[in-house]
Amino acid sequence: MTSTDVRTDSTGDPGHGSAPRRRARTRGCLPFAGVCAAALVLLLLGSRLSALPGFGDLFGEKTTDRSGPAVLKSIQDMSAYEAASGNFQVVVDLEKDAKFLPDAIRGTRTLYVGAGTVGASVDLGKVGADGVRVDEDRTTAELRLPHAVLGKPALDPDRSYAVSKQRGLLDRLGDFFSDNPGSEQAVNKLAAKHIGAAAAESGLTKRAEKNTTSMLQGLLGSLGFEKVTVTYADPPTA
Repeated sequence: MTSTDVRTDSTGDPGHGSAPRRRARTRGCLPFAGVCAAALVLLLLGSRLSALPGFGDLFGEKTTDRSGPAVLKSIQDMSAYEAASGNFQVVVDLEKDAKFLPDAIRGTRTLYVGAGTVGASVDLGKVGADGVRVDEDRTTAELRLPHAVLGKPALDPDRSYAVSKQRGLLDRLGDFFSDNPGSEQAVNKLAAKHIGAAAAESGLTKRAEKNTTSMLQGLLGSLGFEKVTVTYADPPTA
């Protein structure tokens, strides 16, 4: 007699083994979904309760300043009279592209509004002994001063801001792993350069010389001088 072996192992049924696995995956997703739901509820609840009196401190943001004390590095005696200052604003559109890569992969374009001031001053410390002439009656004075010069542009961080910044995929990854992501150093330098160029063409030095002349005439006039003449010339070269 020939006997036939009949397998009773349930693993042969494809539908029978997949159901426990699906239930296991479902049970594994439930805690994660519950944590996300709880976090969302707390976030919404915090935003609602923070508007109520007494709950703002509970869900509010706390800022701690752990900066060290400022250290004095140097002191300089100032002999220049800053007679004029100009406020400037420039819109910087800076784009950097890679030669053989599309902008979506590598490249940046930043639209930045830079605002700052430039001062113009006359260095009274460079007036030599022959730069001041006074008559015997001390009623007439002639002053010969160096021309006014422009100072370095000083950007105002409260009035300067980035309007938009487009970055390629590689640039985004670089910012993610960088210690200083999204640095605006390049646009800051470019904004300062354009502001300095605008100040040079604005007539700010002429205004400074005019204000310096008025200041000296008023000062010496209060000391009894009846006529005060102020001229400007480049200092002699060595």
